[in-house]
Amino acid sequence: MAQDFSKTLEGKVYSEDGDVAATHVLNTTTKKAAITDVNGFFSIVVSLNDTLVFSAVQYKRKQIVVNASILESKFLSVPLEESNIALDEVIVMPYNLTGELGRDMNNMDVGTVISATSLGLPNAHVKPLMQSERLLREASMGPLSIGMFTSIPFNPLINAITGRTKMLKKRVARDIKYNKSQQIRTQFADSLFVLQLKIPLEKIDDFLYYCEVDANFNAVVDSQDLFAIWEFIKQKSVIYRKNNGME
Repeated sequence: MAQDFSKTLEGKVYSEDGDVAATHVLNTTTKKAAITDVNGFFSIVVSLNDTLVFSAVQYKRKQIVVNASILESKFLSVPLEESNIALDEVIVMPYNLTGELGRDMNNMDVGTVISATSLGLPNAHVKPLMQSERLLREASMGPLSIGMFTSIPFNPLINAITGRTKMLKKRVARDIKYNKSQQIRTQFADSLFVLQLKIPLEKIDDFLYYCEVDANFNAVVDSQDLFAIWEFIKQKSVIYRKNNGME
C-alpha cells in the first residue's frame, strides 16, 4: 500500500552559477514531466521508488530514486553540477574549420571578392550622393560647354535669387546630421536608450534630434569613438529628461 501512495513533491534545484531556470524534471517511472521556474522551483507527482531525472543543457544529468524519506519530506533540494561542454577544437568537414577565426581565415582559399573596385569600374570609390546633394549640384551647375559654344545656364542665378540654393544647402546639412543620428541608432540598441538613458522608446528620434542641435554633435560622431559617442548622448540625456519633465 505504501508503494501505491503518491504525492505532489515540491522542491528546488540550485547550482553555483545560479542559472537554474527551465531545468527539466522527468519522472521516468510515470512518464510525467515538469520544468523549473526562473528560481529553480518545481512540483511533480511521485510515488515510492519512482525515478526522477533532472537535466539541462548546462548541467550534468542527475538521477534520484524516490525513497521513503523523500516521499515523507515536505521539500526536496537538488544540487546540480555544471557540465563542461566546451571543446578544445572542432573540425568541420570538408572545409577543416576549427571555429577559431584567425586560423580559419589563414587556412581558407578565398577568392577575390567581386566588387566595383575589383573590376576596375570607373568611379568605384565615389560615394553616392544623397537626393538633397544631387538637387544642390543641379541648382549650382556652372556654364555648360558644347564644342566651341558655351552656354550660361540661368538656373544657378535664379536659384540664388529665389533662395532655393540656400534652402538646398540647409537641407544637405540637415540630411547629413540625420544620417549621423541614424548611425547612432544602429550602433546602440533601443534597450540602451530606454533602460540606461531612460528615454522612452517613442522619444528616441526626438532625443537624437535634440542631440543634433549641439555644436559638438558632428565632431563626436565623426570620431567613430563609441565610448565618446555614448558619453556624449549620456550627458545630453540628463538635460533632455530634465527639460521634458522626465525626472
